[in-house]
Amino acid sequence: MSAGRPIAIVTGGAGFIGSHMVDCLLARGFRVRVIDNLVGGRESNLAQQAGNTALAFERLDIRALTPDAGVFADASLVFHFAGIGDIVPSIERPTEYMDTNVQGTVRVLEAARAAKVKKLVYAASSSCYGLAAAPTDEDHPIGPQYPYALSKYQGEQAALHWHQVYGLPVNSIRIFNAYGTRVRTTGAYGAVFGVFFKQKLAGTPFTVVGDGTQRRDFVYASDVAEAFLLAAETPLTGQIWNLGAGNPQSVNRLVELIGGPVTYIPKRPGEPDVTWAHIGKITRDLGWRPKVSFEEGVGRMMAEIDKWRDAPLWDPESIARATRIWFDYLGPRQVA
Repeated sequence: MSAGRPIAIVTGGAGFIGSHMVDCLLARGFRVRVIDNLVGGRESNLAQQAGNTALAFERLDIRALTPDAGVFADASLVFHFAGIGDIVPSIERPTEYMDTNVQGTVRVLEAARAAKVKKLVYAASSSCYGLAAAPTDEDHPIGPQYPYALSKYQGEQAALHWHQVYGLPVNSIRIFNAYGTRVRTTGAYGAVFGVFFKQKLAGTPFTVVGDGTQRRDFVYASDVAEAFLLAAETPLTGQIWNLGAGNPQSVNRLVELIGGPVTYIPKRPGEPDVTWAHIGKITRDLGWRPKVSFEEGVGRMMAEIDKWRDAPLWDPESIARATRIWFDYLGPRQVA
């Protein structure tokens, strides 16, 4: 690896957002060490950096990290994206989510503390707000609706606690609806882009939840990476910032951009009608603003639509089976 450059660690660096973070850091002259267990991430996400001597990859589960982990030696910055996502699996396997997203985060914090890093930036989730008022600012009440949301919030609380007690320089960014190339194509029913792109390729209708008027604050992955780098380079510490484009888009607008027929499926409990990040704080503190418009971002993904050919093909029946537990646990309770 090239000498003389600052070293940055990206946990989950072979994942969707993590790999965009890797690209951003390498372009800015960092040496980058990626930690990923390749359960959710893919080495192919780093393919465009193949042969780059400033990049090193270590296949490792964050739960196996020790404070003296050699991969953290001489590191300057840590970007912590590693973890497990999705709503339904978190309802089915809450212990695994708490173990990875909370205790795994503690392992990362302890390794960063031992290495005396200059800054750690934690990838938090806007799901901590639950059914939030919109636009949502950082002072909004916390109300996680499912174990994934709870685990990401508790991971954030651990990071801020390490800042408070141990003086570890930490900032946290609550990501709203990140999208972009390399978004996950396999696994549990989840990200709308992977679902729709596979349906587009297969010539089947898009499965739109509810009436499609629900809006999401989609923010492109490269814009997310830029925000995280700014959060690492600022002298500010102990901060929480919301991160979205601040311009929610409807699912119907996404369907319009992709183009194709639609079939409607039942609206799900625990999902907000709109997610909308109030981005005044991150704009004021870090000077960050989104650069990639929704139309441009979807266009970039459509240009690589063939990469979704191996994604699972979902239809109303398979979605109903996959999300039954969602309705069972998050729907209205019968009170005796």
